Amino acid sequence: MHGSIAYAGQRIDYSARHSARKTLAISVHPDGAVEVVAPAGTDRHVIEQRLLRRAGWVLQQRRWFEQFLPRTPERRYVGGETHLYLGRQYRLKVESGDEEGVRLKGGYFRITVAGTPSPERVRVLLEAWYRERADCKLQERFEAIVARFSRIAARTPSLAIRPMKRRWGSHSGRGRITLNRDLVRAPLPCIDYVIVHELAHARHPNHGRAFFDLLAQMMPEWERRKLALERMLA
Repeated sequence: MHGSIAYAGQRIDYSARHSARKTLAISVHPDGAVEVVAPAGTDRHVIEQRLLRRAGWVLQQRRWFEQFLPRTPERRYVGGETHLYLGRQYRLKVESGDEEGVRLKGGYFRITVAGTPSPERVRVLLEAWYRERADCKLQERFEAIVARFSRIAARTPSLAIRPMKRRWGSHSGRGRITLNRDLVRAPLPCIDYVIVHELAHARHPNHGRAFFDLLAQMMPEWERRKLALERMLA
């Protein structure tokens, strides 16, 4: 469900979905998108009344995220362009060769393309490399964090890694943690923050006081890591 409200002369567009949760939650994402998750059966009027009461906070959050603009420019996948991996910038170095592949060496992504290189082929090869590295590195960090905080969840959560447009991670009521594959571009401390954040949801599904108290116990410097993540991958 999609809709909009007017507040202080501004229009706030939102998307809403229903879930098995007992309370209504409003989130503002780094791109400014507003998402509402409401208990099953909640009608549009109730959702928009709650949004109106929280509209001042929504606009404040949007202004906060705006300080990190401009966002990462559209990628062209040509030689000399920089791409992130684990928080470090690497330049593309594109070459022709018999065996296609991607190597990380000497501060460069060295990408070998069969025949005449094209930006589209470079993109395909690089994205395949990121997928492979994300599946490995995020799984590795997930297992380390879950082992460290095994007492938090009643049962060991499962892990899914996939592209996510507006979230770095999520935790389902069935005990599954999903991580955004793009996290592999961020520094390890930021990756660990997202995993810890989602693991804390195993005990406290909502962003209430108890949730943030637990998060601070698990990772006292979580706010610094969150800010670093938003600044780097905005």
